[in-house]
Amino acid sequence: MSETTKVYEDRQILLDAQQRGGVSVLGAFVKLSGPGWLQSAITLGGGSLSGALFLGVLGGTSMLWLQLVAIIMGVIMLSAISYVTLSTGKRPFQAINEYINPVLGCGWLLATCAANVIWIMPQFSLSYDALSKNLISGLADETQPKLIVSFILFALAFALVILNTRGGPAAKLFDWFLKALVGMVVICFFGVVVYLFMKSGLPINAIVEGFIPNLNQWNEPTGIVADILSRVSADAQAFWRHRIISQQRDVMIGAAATAVGINMTFLLPYSMLARGWDKPFRGLARFDLSTGMAIPYIVVTSCVVIAASASFHGQADEALLSTDPAVMQTSSIFKGARQDLEARVQMDMEGDAWVSASEVERIDAIAKLSEDDKLLASTLVKRNAFQLSQSLEPLLGAQLANIVFGLGVLGMGFSTIIILMLINGYVFRELAPESMRDVAHIVGCIVAGVSGVIWPYVWAKPDQQVWLGIVASTFGAMLLPVAYITFLFMMNSRRLMGEEKPTGIVMAIWNVLMGASVLGALVAAGSSMWQKAQDPTAGPVVIAIACFFIAMVVVGFAARPIHPSVDSD
Repeated sequence: MSETTKVYEDRQILLDAQQRGGVSVLGAFVKLSGPGWLQSAITLGGGSLSGALFLGVLGGTSMLWLQLVAIIMGVIMLSAISYVTLSTGKRPFQAINEYINPVLGCGWLLATCAANVIWIMPQFSLSYDALSKNLISGLADETQPKLIVSFILFALAFALVILNTRGGPAAKLFDWFLKALVGMVVICFFGVVVYLFMKSGLPINAIVEGFIPNLNQWNEPTGIVADILSRVSADAQAFWRHRIISQQRDVMIGAAATAVGINMTFLLPYSMLARGWDKPFRGLARFDLSTGMAIPYIVVTSCVVIAASASFHGQADEALLSTDPAVMQTSSIFKGARQDLEARVQMDMEGDAWVSASEVERIDAIAKLSEDDKLLASTLVKRNAFQLSQSLEPLLGAQLANIVFGLGVLGMGFSTIIILMLINGYVFRELAPESMRDVAHIVGCIVAGVSGVIWPYVWAKPDQQVWLGIVASTFGAMLLPVAYITFLFMMNSRRLMGEEKPTGIVMAIWNVLMGASVLGALVAAGSSMWQKAQDPTAGPVVIAIACFFIAMVVVGFAARPIHPSVDSD
């Protein structure tokens, strides 16, 4: 069956189902879903995992609403992107360049490429850790085994991406593999929460209340931490309050940033166009995003938050709480908590007492801090999935904990690797002349994959990791709201949308929903950029990037063509 015939049959299935109405439409949507699951595979990556873990450690279940709100805003904007793309049938990169601003289009494409080749590295690292720490014993923490395993992961991911480019049954197999991978992640983490509930019980009322938005958390400590804070002295309260609120704000910004990334706004339109989707598929696109992306994301991240809350929130191991300096230093989180504990001790010391104190005296002073001080310090220590699996071993058993968390984390990392390679293929394809697009797509996939394979030489080095992160996150944070605003303009452009432009109350609803999403992205981006600008190391780079981009946008608007014409792919 040719690809054209397959698209025609899919379109006819939709049209027939819409005529029959009711359950027929739902059945057609389920049968033809796909791009939303691709979005799910990328959003359920290492960033979402680490963010959800720290959310549970810091705020318990009281901050569950953050991911819910973040993904809803993401679904709104991605739905708008799908509506614009499927209504016009035009490739967004060209449409943005010719109808809005070429600098915005090029910036969107370059930021997507940078995000792909940089953020794929920690996904390889995460996948290797899942294999070495949970699933396969004997994998050493050395460069050679890391390279071998990473190359195997790359080869598997590349083979799957090639399946997707073949179309027909091969592409369907790719879809089902991605759905199975996402399903495995959901089952693993949901299973952990069910097991926790059966074995030790969970605070159901608190979990339900956690999904209710509470904007006071921007300025007030939350969860059990607020109760612990009330038990320390006034000076200690001021000290810990500042640190806790700062971290809460960071995690709120992070939740908005990791739910939908800049490269996801690129993936959606091009994955739909590659399947031949057009106007009849608009309802399917919204359904696909809601069921294929939003539901798995909410379930997985909420389960991680709940498990992390049950294991870490307002808790510390007995070793850290010990007043014996030798015992305290054996705590698995002492290293992570030490900086805050040292700062707390210095607050009580006079003059240069801390500077003149020996290492033994400093450790002794930390050990003498109250249990509440140590509990508050432990709340600020970031944990990883492997610490979470270890903490649940008494309930799950060592073998089951390793299997469940190993498969769940491996599924998150590997699925994201596949999609980042796929997106980079679309980026290279868009840059290439029409006769070279298929080759360019393969090259783009390989470039991203090879970038991930060499992570032991690049990402494993802290200094290089910091600078790569600064560049990628600066571009991403700055351009995500820009991409949102760009598609808001496109939705409101009669010149681009023609008769497909929504009008009246429908347009008003779109604008209100998109405006709220744009505002959320602007707040998250502004806070992130401001924090980076304050850093003495990263600040000059961030400011230079922002100033250069703003200047180029102004030039782009000044040079915008008067009579654009955009072709479809």
